[in-house]
Amino acid sequence: MGSNDHPLGRLLRYARPHRRRVWLASTCSVLNKIFDLAPPALIGAAIDVVVQREDSLIASFGITDVQDQLIWLAVVTVLIWGLESLFQYLQEWLWRNLAQTIQHEMRLDAYGHIQSLDMAYFHEQSTGGLMAVLNDDINQLERFLDIGADDILQVTTTALVIVTAFFVLAPQVAWMAMLPVPVIIWGSFKFQRLLAPRYARVREDVADLNGQLANNLSGIATIKAFATADYEVGRIDELSGRYRESNRRAIVLSSAFSPLIRMAIVVGFTATLVYGGILTLEGELAVGTYSVLVFLTQRLLWPLTRLGKTFDLYQRAMASTNRVLDLLELEVEIVSGDEEIAPAEVSGAISFEEIDFAYPDRAPILQGFNLNVAAGQTIGVVGATGAGKSTIINLLLRFFEPQAGRVLVDGQDVREWSLESLRRSIGLVSQQTFLFHGTVRENIAYGSFDATDEEIERAARFAEAQEFIEALPQGYDTVVGERGETLSGGQKQRISIARAVLRDPPILILDEATSAVDNVTEAAIQRSMERLSQDRTMIVIAHRLSTIRNADEILVLDEGAIVERGRHEELVDLDGIYAELWSIQTGARRPKKSA
Repeated sequence: MGSNDHPLGRLLRYARPHRRRVWLASTCSVLNKIFDLAPPALIGAAIDVVVQREDSLIASFGITDVQDQLIWLAVVTVLIWGLESLFQYLQEWLWRNLAQTIQHEMRLDAYGHIQSLDMAYFHEQSTGGLMAVLNDDINQLERFLDIGADDILQVTTTALVIVTAFFVLAPQVAWMAMLPVPVIIWGSFKFQRLLAPRYARVREDVADLNGQLANNLSGIATIKAFATADYEVGRIDELSGRYRESNRRAIVLSSAFSPLIRMAIVVGFTATLVYGGILTLEGELAVGTYSVLVFLTQRLLWPLTRLGKTFDLYQRAMASTNRVLDLLELEVEIVSGDEEIAPAEVSGAISFEEIDFAYPDRAPILQGFNLNVAAGQTIGVVGATGAGKSTIINLLLRFFEPQAGRVLVDGQDVREWSLESLRRSIGLVSQQTFLFHGTVRENIAYGSFDATDEEIERAARFAEAQEFIEALPQGYDTVVGERGETLSGGQKQRISIARAVLRDPPILILDEATSAVDNVTEAAIQRSMERLSQDRTMIVIAHRLSTIRNADEILVLDEGAIVERGRHEELVDLDGIYAELWSIQTGARRPKKSA
């Protein structure tokens, strides 16, 4: 999605809380430029004193002695240069700090908003693309606020002050100095319109490149295992080449700006130089005034050659602004409720009432689905891939919303709960255990940040993780690496269970937690599960049926419907889908042959 508003207007609205600082920084930029433009006038005044002596402009203020005039001029010069230096320091200090503040706030806002977006959004986005927005785009905006905004204000101030001075000092020459200005203004806006789509393309291409790089770094083990390093280098080469080509198209245009504007500028400068000189020789223009006009013409026109770089920076920043603000304006479809409920107040009864659900652009998964789980009950859920097992978990945690029906906890619609209250009441141990780069201790305490060392170690013992943790080089202070790459799958699972134990939620979900571990680890996890099931509701999605053999009830899902339910022995005796799965896994009897 995108807004039709101009990106600069959108940026100013976003920065509205800092408008006082924006005005202050802008004022310092303007004053810095005004005092910066004074030296040509001071040089003209000095020439006027030397040539006109007692008839100079300064003499008209009552200072008739020539030496006094020069001393007075020196004092004024020192004062003006001091003020210029002061305002230069202030404008740089204000703009740079403002740039850092807005960059910081925008990055936090964008990241916070990303965390609040629905899970469906992440199915359509690459990690690298989001990183490009959070880093590259926001940094590009920071560079513009740091440098570009001040440049635009100073060029504008220069034009206004010098044009006014020209028409006051020598209106007969002013129009000649102004000849290139319409060309420069027209050229600037023309280049701006041509550059905008090119830099939008640059931002899209860098997002694609970052996305592939992030994906490859995450899958480096797979790349090595399949010996596809050359293939992946080729893919990066293609994407990087595309990014280079889009930048090249922008550079071809932006690089042409300054040389073309320079040729327009020379017309105004030479016109002032020649025509003003003729008027001075004829006595119609004072020598001091002529020198001021020559210097001011240069001060007006030559800085305009920097407009190319300024507009280049501006267009890059506006393309980035649109991408960041488009992200911030994405609507959050799963809205948090108002009810704040502490986990200690939750019994853990769960109900699904007439649920209809389909993932975006896919066939329905659940239709008219009903399920009741009593508080403190442990249920196992089995079924083929796509049967709806993980969908139940996604709906309970409100990662997705059903198209019809309600999900209730303790008889209350979960949409009435605050998302934080709901998710703090539910612990999740997933098949794809995610560990953060940090120590074992930090990973167990994730989400329970105020836990003591004693509580962390008790949770590890509960999850049967204590033995292998103590065998690590630094024990609980061992750094596990990004995504826990230094640990085995079973070790990561047991740390994940310890994390859930420490949190002590009234509802616990184990999503295929033993599907990729060895038999010893599976037995340890099963023992942990038996201890965990005391005084809490548990939903165990299982690939290995031995994991749920002792569950209070087992549900067999097929195409989004519960086709069998009961205890392990009952389902085996039923001689249905569950019995067939059990026989395949245990070899207890031959699987049924299809007709």
